[in-house]
Amino acid sequence: MSSTLRAPVEAAPPARPAAPAQARRRPSHQRRQSLAGVLFVLPFLVVVVVFLALPLGFALWLSLHTSSLALGDHFSGLDNYRQAFTDPVFLAGVRRVVLFGVVQIPVMLGIALAGALALDAISTRMATVYRFIAFMPYAVPAVIGALMWGFLYSKTFGPFAGVGKLLGGGPLDFFGGSLLLASLGNIVTWAWTGYNMIVLYAALQGVPREMYEAAVLDGASHVQIALRVKVPAIRQALSLAVIFTVIGTMQFFTEPSIMARFAPDIDAGYTPNLYAYAQAFRFSAFNYSAAISFTLGLVVFVISYAFVFVNRRRAARTP
Repeated sequence: MSSTLRAPVEAAPPARPAAPAQARRRPSHQRRQSLAGVLFVLPFLVVVVVFLALPLGFALWLSLHTSSLALGDHFSGLDNYRQAFTDPVFLAGVRRVVLFGVVQIPVMLGIALAGALALDAISTRMATVYRFIAFMPYAVPAVIGALMWGFLYSKTFGPFAGVGKLLGGGPLDFFGGSLLLASLGNIVTWAWTGYNMIVLYAALQGVPREMYEAAVLDGASHVQIALRVKVPAIRQALSLAVIFTVIGTMQFFTEPSIMARFAPDIDAGYTPNLYAYAQAFRFSAFNYSAAISFTLGLVVFVISYAFVFVNRRRAARTP
């Protein structure tokens, strides 16, 4: 019998089970899902590129160039922006619009918030009718609304023509002097209060009703519930409404352009947007008009960012 030792024979590793067909098909299924997502996003992306990115890029290119008969179209860098920041007409328009917004925005949003709180407290069937009536001015085109208020402000046949005589003076001049900016603010407030009210009302509908019930159990009145429960609960919606209103105010164009037919004090530089429009389509200064537009966009960005920054700091300090 041989005494030679043999090495033990290693057992073969067990064979791995074959991957199921569903696992092998998973990568192709994921690729199809990704392709479907791209196809869904592609139309929106094309619209954004064609109607937003390309026009903005072309406007930026215009703002960095200057056209003249002697030199033709040449690159001028930031010269148009330097001119805009030192243009007294443009700066006066910016100051006028900022003053307009400082007065008009709190008034409009205050009325909208009060209306939204009132609608939220109404539990009758007439709430839908009230919402519809409040939203109706927003459905009226801005041009028609401005023309309508232009006739209402008339010193000869408007319904307010006799107010000045009742007060012992002459007819009120809504198209000039210190009343002109207030008249424009009244038109904007009439047109946009209902829209902001519906936005705030929709935000109130998302507040849990348990918060109101807890406040009632604690003995809070209706006014205390509105100011200490409802308003803080819709702070984000209020902030969004303020930002959109600031942007819309700085783009003030339609109402003053229509009212210029009745008000001689509204000239081409009354608002920054009117000034940019006049530079482009009256004086064919397209390069300078593009620079004014981008400068106005920078002003809007600074104001909006400052409001968001202050609001976030205040929210962080609030327990």
